[in-house]
Amino acid sequence: MRHTLDANKAGSGESLELESLIDALVAHHRDAIPHAAVAQDAGRPLTLAMKAELAEIRGALWDEGERERLDQLGEWLEQDLVRLTPILEARANRQVPSWALHHPESRLCHGGRPLLVNAIGRDLEVPGADLVDDPASDLAALLVGLEGRETPELTRLALDRYLRQSGDYELARLLSLFGTCHALTAARRALRRRLADGVDTENSALLAESMAECRRYLALAERIAEFRFPPLVIAVGVSGSGKSRFTRGLVTGLGAIRVSSEAERQRLAQLEESSNHPQDDSVQRGVDIFGEAATAATYRRLAACAGYLLDAGIPACVDATCLTRAQRDQLRQQAEARGLPCLLVSFEADDATLRRRIEKRATRQGVPVEESLAVLVRQQQRFESFGDEERLHLVHLDTTADNAADTLLGLIEEHVKLA
Repeated sequence: MRHTLDANKAGSGESLELESLIDALVAHHRDAIPHAAVAQDAGRPLTLAMKAELAEIRGALWDEGERERLDQLGEWLEQDLVRLTPILEARANRQVPSWALHHPESRLCHGGRPLLVNAIGRDLEVPGADLVDDPASDLAALLVGLEGRETPELTRLALDRYLRQSGDYELARLLSLFGTCHALTAARRALRRRLADGVDTENSALLAESMAECRRYLALAERIAEFRFPPLVIAVGVSGSGKSRFTRGLVTGLGAIRVSSEAERQRLAQLEESSNHPQDDSVQRGVDIFGEAATAATYRRLAACAGYLLDAGIPACVDATCLTRAQRDQLRQQAEARGLPCLLVSFEADDATLRRRIEKRATRQGVPVEESLAVLVRQQQRFESFGDEERLHLVHLDTTADNAADTLLGLIEEHVKLA
């Protein structure tokens, strides 16, 4: 049944930059009222779309080799849907109507030019597009749309920001499945353009152009479905060492997605406060977010999030102090258990630089400088030196060097090749 849209929510041609869109998308997926989805029907919208797209594209392909490749892609989709159905069913209570249904006139803009309609570029004519679906479908549509516009940096930034803002790292495991389907939708849409009103179907140039675009999206679908061996990068260092600054560069440079101890520690604290005081915001909170129990929970959460990303074939970068060997081992095991490369990066700077950076940050954030410096001293005292096994995966990075960012990328790329 098609969902009736409130006219006030339908959008009035608003133009959004990427960061604003991601924040709005996260809020929509978080705040939309979930429909009473039946777990067994969790994959229905995807199944409807997959079968329709494959059938229409196959009928338009003349080359037998291309048809065979499409059939192989269809087989992969069926197998992946079976593999991921338990995840879809477990997340059935999160299913919501698509952002695009509520904002059909919105646009994603970048650099003063429009990139995608309904902001996420989702095709609303696909069978099942009006059904509730996992938020992964909206995000995958956006990522495919950005890839189709050949903006890989925006694609990576969008994924990194969405996961960091939402905390829904489990969703990453569904992106290849939904992304492949959305890429097939784009391929089918390219074919239909040649039959649009006013287009001369006998014009060989127009036919060639539409077929070229179709093949480009089919190739994108194959790349999305391709099995990958992503690395895990564990950023180690005390406050002021430059971890957060330099790992941001890994998003666009390596395609890595960051998992931040700061963000996840705060998220866990908010969940705990909400569960302890679900109806009374006036109660004085007493959660020690830096206590031993909270820290242990934070590292368990970081390990789980990194595991979700690695399962999805996405390079993961954990941004945390990682003061103890036990914490570093807990994270490293996520890669080793999957037979994937892991790199420990020790972010380092001299004491004067550390203090200067911390003082600058404390002043900017309006927090007491002495307290921030005291935290640094405690971290330095608690830091456990790297063990022999860790050194097999360890590189040191001087973050005061002029070429530190390029050096970091080079170290990671070389390590992945050797692994």
